Amino acid sequence: MASLRALLRATRAERNTPPSPRLAAAGLPPDDEVLLDAPDARLGPALVAAGRGEYGPAAELLAATRATGEWEHRDRYVVRLAAFAHSRAEWLTSWRAAAPNDPDALLVAAELAVANAWESPARAELLLQTGPLVEAAEAGDPRDPVPWRIALDRARGSDADHGEFERLWAEAVRRSPHHYGCHVAALQYLSTGPFRSAGGNGSYRECFDFAERAAQDALPGSLVQALPLHAAFICLTQNDGRTVLDRYRLDTAADTATALSATYPAAAPWPAELRNLLTYVLIALGRWEDALLQVRLTGPYTTSFPWDRFSDDPLGGFLEAREEIHRNVPAARCATGAAQPGSEHDGRAHSGDH
Repeated sequence: MASLRALLRATRAERNTPPSPRLAAAGLPPDDEVLLDAPDARLGPALVAAGRGEYGPAAELLAATRATGEWEHRDRYVVRLAAFAHSRAEWLTSWRAAAPNDPDALLVAAELAVANAWESPARAELLLQTGPLVEAAEAGDPRDPVPWRIALDRARGSDADHGEFERLWAEAVRRSPHHYGCHVAALQYLSTGPFRSAGGNGSYRECFDFAERAAQDALPGSLVQALPLHAAFICLTQNDGRTVLDRYRLDTAADTATALSATYPAAAPWPAELRNLLTYVLIALGRWEDALLQVRLTGPYTTSFPWDRFSDDPLGGFLEAREEIHRNVPAARCATGAAQPGSEHDGRAHSGDH
């Protein structure tokens, strides 16, 4: 399996050369038209208003997601609003002052506090200090699973024991059995928490077992179907080279995510993170034509994750990956759009071929 870091280093060294003429022929937008972390049509106006110091549109947006139980959108919007508040906090400060018990303001504040603590060298200590904020968010709306996703992230970073994590997980799934964010948080705990001490194949099997069970139980079209893709990403990025990975499980995770991606609208902002993550995994597996299909579906949208795990310039990382895909897909197929889901399945390695 390819090392993406090595591929991108090689691509970066060649970035001063003119872009490949196959870019337009393959139906891909030029580099200067690709947008990083573009908001959707609902989030965009809230961010614009927040830039003016106004919290009203953000409050209305989150209140609407809570009223309609749009927990996946709510989670995504909270993360983006908290990220904005990291550098421009006046609107959130005003919101909390005007409505100190507003469950939506409390939720953004809790996400911001936990995210900031994660970035600090004193992470565990600072995460412990976020307890009151997270607990206030949990009390905001008894139906809402998003505070429990934040609590799961906090517990993972503060080295909570397995019993505490199980308690939080039970609270999360009681509110929303198929909430994507909570499942990702639990999977990350399995990969970095006490289970990780099992080491090697044992911890990776634990991740895949959990992810595959959740995907099988997921509702049609649910992002939880892509949870095995996250398990594949964890295995590919955390493996120290001494553990033999199960290629069949990696490919099957990519196949499931590819099928899910095909059900979502092309060139839309909200499926972009799934497609960017899938592109990374497909490149790592050497499935170049399948990766080309995903960058076509992504269109002009890229996301910081997963490229920010390897570069301080996630947009540049995505563009470099795109160029590498072009170099590895035969020119005729690239230009005619012959890449199809599963186009390389006949030639790919299966379990036991590593």
